[in-house]
Amino acid sequence: MPKFLTPQEVQFYKDNGFIKINVLEKAEIDALSEEYDLLFRLQANDDMDSTWIGEDMSKAANNKKVAVLSLHGLQMFSDKFLKFLMNDKLLDALEDIMETPNIALHHTKAHIKPTENGAPYLMHQDYPYFPHKKHSLMAVFLHMDDTTPENGGLCVYPGSHKLGPLPSQTNITNGLAFHWCDPARFPIEGATPITAKKGEIVIFPYTLVHGSYLNQSNRVRRMFLVQVMDADDVPLTENHDSPAQGLMLRGIKKRLDTVTSSHKKNAIK
Repeated sequence: MPKFLTPQEVQFYKDNGFIKINVLEKAEIDALSEEYDLLFRLQANDDMDSTWIGEDMSKAANNKKVAVLSLHGLQMFSDKFLKFLMNDKLLDALEDIMETPNIALHHTKAHIKPTENGAPYLMHQDYPYFPHKKHSLMAVFLHMDDTTPENGGLCVYPGSHKLGPLPSQTNITNGLAFHWCDPARFPIEGATPITAKKGEIVIFPYTLVHGSYLNQSNRVRRMFLVQVMDADDVPLTENHDSPAQGLMLRGIKKRLDTVTSSHKKNAIK
């Protein structure tokens, strides 16, 4: 029997590739929200923009100047975000759909889409950024604000996770790579919008085709994303080392030889 989700919710996830849950009390999300804003103020710098680059991206943004502010590794700066990673209800839900009791952290990041010019994200899979052998990676998308398509909310292609890794279009600029699915096959207009309340969480695998809308409203859209994995999955590339990557959130790591070679190089001899 599932630990947190109902059998019907587990089946919905299997069919559609995503599930929306709520594991936080109002006081908890309010405290995270306050800490989130504080961290962005403390870490503010001129290198926080994470807007994608490319002709398709410009079209999606209606050829206007847009922006997304980004901050990575919030658990390294705040105990409140570290505690969120260890939330028992969240980990129970992840166990229900990952079908493993051994869950490790891959990375975290936060995005702020400002009002009126919050950049969209083209439909994409997360797979090309950090491919793994067992494809176990899961996104935990925490909404820090009430979110709709109007303020740049998330959207998905239900069931697209069943297609597995898909070919991606790539733009590499200044050493940064941006990957997205063919807009002719997966136009954002054909996606299913995810409307969520502040504190609600959407969980989906890294093979689900997803994106988000342009924020042209007067409401900011903030999010906190956690990417987790089966502790014994192994990376196929070494291009995404992150703070506290591999931290065990639940269970135990069975095979020490699954540590990436880049970590081995940095090990104390």
